Amino acid sequence: MLVEGNAWRVVAFGDVRLERLSYDQMPAGHLLVRVRTAGAGMPDAMMVAGQFPVLSTPPFGLGEEVCGDVVAVGEGSRFTVGERIMGITAFLLGWGGYAEYAYVREQSAGRVPTRFSDEQAGGFSIGFRTAYHALVERAQIRAGETVVVLGAAGSSGVTAVRLAKALGATVIGVAGSDEKLAFAREAGADDVVSHHVDDLAAELGALTGGRGVDLIHDAVGGPAAEAAIKALGRNGRIVLAGLASGQPVKLDPLDMLGRNWGALGALNFGHAPEYDVAVWDRLIDLAEKGLLDTPVGRVWAFDEVPTMIAGQGSPPPGKSVVRVAD
Repeated sequence: MLVEGNAWRVVAFGDVRLERLSYDQMPAGHLLVRVRTAGAGMPDAMMVAGQFPVLSTPPFGLGEEVCGDVVAVGEGSRFTVGERIMGITAFLLGWGGYAEYAYVREQSAGRVPTRFSDEQAGGFSIGFRTAYHALVERAQIRAGETVVVLGAAGSSGVTAVRLAKALGATVIGVAGSDEKLAFAREAGADDVVSHHVDDLAAELGALTGGRGVDLIHDAVGGPAAEAAIKALGRNGRIVLAGLASGQPVKLDPLDMLGRNWGALGALNFGHAPEYDVAVWDRLIDLAEKGLLDTPVGRVWAFDEVPTMIAGQGSPPPGKSVVRVAD
């Protein structure tokens, strides 16, 4: 046995419990980490409810990303014991990050930038890697473009705001409440618009002087996305990176043809190791230069994990993070 530790697990759908686990193996391509902080997100609630397509049979752990200290490595690892790292957990294998110890996929791990707090590091991996895949790999964002981010104060949207700004775009954040609009602006959005306005497309169009927006980052779906699409300029595109509303986006092929705009999907899984490592190098370089950091919202205690997950239908602005250990 390597270590023992407490971990929050789904023992049956709808039932989250703290269990004592033994970490007595090293899965190939993984690190074992003593967790300091863990990032939260909407998939937690989906997993608990049995709505996450991959994890279909309890028991399994919760928590997709962590910051912590390496306590064990596999053969040929590029990391050493004692290093502070951040990365994506082995949650797809049933081992989550809301735990005192976690397995982290080596290809999805990086050394923590020196300027980052544990909270910033714990909430960095999923959001920024997903935003990078959506904006850079799929949508091929260019400096000087106008980018609309839907759900701009949520855990996915706010990282897209930060990354788009770091890459030289003008960003318009769309969110609901005044609190969330203020958070999106603080995160770097040049302008913000409420999705409750009567004509979202007109508001977005006015902010571009009638030219139309170049790119929409959508992790929301539903009516907000369909309204924003009307503001796309010629040769614009929307990248679909999530579905927080639970409502698919209805696309009109004739409108796509007539206005010459496109739609792209962005699921950040299944990459080759060399791709993942290259993405980490780019993101950490931007972070070390002061161009990226995690807009942390609320920090939760380890014993508050079930309460936090229960409230993910209407989360506070920013990236929620769980403090596991000092």
